[in-house]
Amino acid sequence: MNAELIRIAERKASLVAKIGRQRTELAQTLAPWHQPLAIVDKGLLAVRYLKCHPVLLVGLAMVSVVLRPKFSAKWVQRGWVVWKMALAVKRGLSGF
Repeated sequence: MNAELIRIAERKASLVAKIGRQRTELAQTLAPWHQPLAIVDKGLLAVRYLKCHPVLLVGLAMVSVVLRPKFSAKWVQRGWVVWKMALAVKRGLSGF
């Protein structure tokens, strides 16, 4: 029985060492992605914040319309096109 326990303990030590090497390798592999993913994370936080505070978004849109109407008109047109495309994609994917 003791030989079996020793074998199990050695196997456990081997697996723990292997896990440590894999974690280090994974960290090195993902290191270049740290900065881009941090930017994406901040963008998602901003979207969530605006989702929780829609009045702020409407206020910013109104200020933009008042201060720069031509600029705002272009973005409204683009937004409308993007909205229509998103709806079409959503409808297309709902069939799957």
